[in-house]
Amino acid sequence: MCIDRLVMRFAGLFVLASVVLAHYVSADWLWVTAFVGANLFQSSFTGFCPLAIVLKRLGVRPGNAFP
Repeated sequence: MCIDRLVMRFAGLFVLASVVLAHYVSADWLWVTAFVGANLFQSSFTGFCPLAIVLKRLGVRPGNAFP
């Protein structure tokens, strides 16, 4: 598995989890969704993704988006 797929998997997991938590616990959990979306948006322009950096240091195979 490469970094690109793991970043998308983590982003999807966090978005779905925060929506479920917002529905059952508190609407404040939607801030997590906003943070993930903003981070994905800025990384599409800058190429900077904190999760990709961590995964690279852990030895995960690089992909096309985050070499």
